[in-house]
Formats: sequence, structure tokens, C-alpha cells
Amino acid sequence: MSSDKSPSATSKLDRILADTQRSREEGYRDKALKMYPHVCGRCAREFSGKRLSELTVHHRDHNHDNNPQDGSNWELLCLFCHDNEHSRYTDQQYFSEGSLSSPKIAQATHNPFADLAARLKKQ
Repeated sequence: MSSDKSPSATSKLDRILADTQRSREEGYRDKALKMYPHVCGRCAREFSGKRLSELTVHHRDHNHDNNPQDGSNWELLCLFCHDNEHSRYTDQQYFSEGSLSSPKIAQATHNPFADLAARLKKQ
């Protein structure tokens, strides 16, 4: 079995894709940092200097490809609040009614004590 891509070509492609993603993210992050004060939108902590790297850009609609130039889909959040927001979003998706991934609880159809009274009378 032969592969069309050698391991070095695959790793080169992975590097190119990662660099492209990083440059795209840095582009909207830089714009968001210029537009908004360096304050977390949830906990209101202020960030400056070296700690500015702890401030992330959150996409309000959770679509990382939606990057309007006016920044209307962006919100600056600290690492902790950003993780919390994504956890809440994931939980909402999982546990929402009508969701395909929400757990279904089957109704019990077997009653183990159905004839218990009759059995006790026999004794």
C-alpha cells in the first residue's frame, strides 16, 4: 500500500495550515485589542504588559470564520472566562431538548414486584 504524500510533505502541509491559521487569528486579535479596552468582558479584570497574552478574543456566535471588521462578533475574555464560556456552550448543545446528542431515558416496562402479593399469600 503506497501513500500519495510522504511524511515530510504531510508535515510541511500541516505547518503551512497552522501558520495560516495563526496569522488569521493574530490579525483579528490585534484588531480587537486596538478596538476594545484591555478588560475581560465577564470578570472585568484588567490586563497589561506580559499579562495581555492572557486576554483572548471570543467569538460571540462561536463561529471563528465570522470576523466582521467592526468587531461586532468579538469579545475580549480572560483565559478562565473564555474556557467557562465554551464549556457552557458545549453543555447547552449537549443537554438541550431535541438535541440528537442529549441522553434519552427509556421508560421502565418490567415490574419485578407485579405478583409479589400473590406470592406472599401462597406462603
